[in-house]
Amino acid sequence: MRPSLLITLLGLITLSATAQKKDYNILTYGAKADKHFKNTKAIQQAVDAAHNAGGGRVLIPDGNFVTGPFQLRSGVELHLADNAILLGSANRMDYPKSGPLALIYAGGQQNIAITGTGVINGQGRELVENVLYLLSKGEITDPQWKVKRPTEKNRPVILSFDNCQNIKVTGITLKDASGWVQNYNKCDNVLIDSMLVQSTAYWNNDGIDITDSKNVRIINSTFNAADDAICLKSEDPLAACENVVVENCILRSSASGFKLGTGSIGGFRHIKVKNLTVYNTYRSAIALESVDGAVLEDIDIRDVKATNVGNAIFLRLGHRNTNDRYSTLKHVYIGNVRADIPAGKPDIGYPVEGPPPKVPPHNVVPSSITGIPGHPVEDVVLENIEINYAGGASRDIAEVKIDNLASVTENVAGYPEFTMFGELPGWGLYVRHAAGITIKNLKLTVDKVDFRPACVFDDVKGLKLQKISIPTVNQTPAIILNNVTGMSMQKMDLPGDLKTMIKMQ
Repeated sequence: MRPSLLITLLGLITLSATAQKKDYNILTYGAKADKHFKNTKAIQQAVDAAHNAGGGRVLIPDGNFVTGPFQLRSGVELHLADNAILLGSANRMDYPKSGPLALIYAGGQQNIAITGTGVINGQGRELVENVLYLLSKGEITDPQWKVKRPTEKNRPVILSFDNCQNIKVTGITLKDASGWVQNYNKCDNVLIDSMLVQSTAYWNNDGIDITDSKNVRIINSTFNAADDAICLKSEDPLAACENVVVENCILRSSASGFKLGTGSIGGFRHIKVKNLTVYNTYRSAIALESVDGAVLEDIDIRDVKATNVGNAIFLRLGHRNTNDRYSTLKHVYIGNVRADIPAGKPDIGYPVEGPPPKVPPHNVVPSSITGIPGHPVEDVVLENIEINYAGGASRDIAEVKIDNLASVTENVAGYPEFTMFGELPGWGLYVRHAAGITIKNLKLTVDKVDFRPACVFDDVKGLKLQKISIPTVNQTPAIILNNVTGMSMQKMDLPGDLKTMIKMQ
């Protein structure tokens, strides 16, 4: 090939690549960095121009730009410059009365992205104040605002993607939504990388929700949320969250850190989680909840460090739905977990604290694996788990006697959270209605005297205990086995003989 021809071809390739990444600066379409100027039209025009040209990058330059809701379209990358701040309108009337309620929405689109290191601020607190004002004037309606708080019909999310393919959201900061921060519903091939979420402006501020989506990666990101930090949901009986990877993330929540559920109608399959740091979290560091008929299976969670959290591990199979479809929860591996459980409320001092439970327990609550009669949690492995509890439980304040374990409420249809049973009879681990439970290398410690046994197993078929270490026992026996069959034990490290430390009932 002649050198001149080669240079020409390379030039054409370069031009083609450049054309594919053409920038559409919103300033060109009339945008202004002025807090009194709404840039909705300018941003939408830039997005549409990029889309109509076959794809391109819409640039939000340095500055503060106020906008109402706009739609992202196929082939468009929304890029926020380092010092760009996109401010969601704080006027409820700028958002639609019905339909998708989001600052940035995409439905049925492909190859879309939000990149850069700028900030998208939903101005959630200011927006809710406006919602309350409009409700008081009767200009908008809401069925719950006088009873509890305005519903999601009046509280927009920041990002909402429905039935989209090939989504990339990287580098940005999402701040202060009035409801969920972001939701990816029935999407395929989603990458969330190096994202920072700071959203404690109002209730129900889940950091990120993945709903019935597949092939999702959430990596290298930090979530500080007034509600669940990372939450996978299933709202369609014919759909599921599948092939989801969560790695190298830091979580803080006034609810739970990493959660599957509460919405659990369809399913959760092939979920892998690795290297989480969870801190100052009100409820559970890890919560797997299947209560609406979902199939929850093939879950692998490893390398979790949880400090100052209300609970370490919570696995719950319930029956909240009113039809005859029962949930399943099986094939779960949780390994390499280190957790510290204090006596006080872990999220005290945050702008929105988690609400107290309806039936608050008086004593520190253990980790738990619970099914319901006739529908056990199945095939769970806990390996290399170390949990330290504050202890300090008082028999005078509350006690569940070990010869009356049936007094613990089943709460079959209750909202799933670690305090849903009220008082529990053990301080370290409570397992009821389960089958095929393997626990390897479990160490439980307690700071202050606790009158309860460390572990209670009730109605368990197939229980393997290998290398269980409970170095400090204030109450004997340390382990209660009630209606347990298919039992095996190896290398039990308890401060006394097994006959003293383990009681079969």
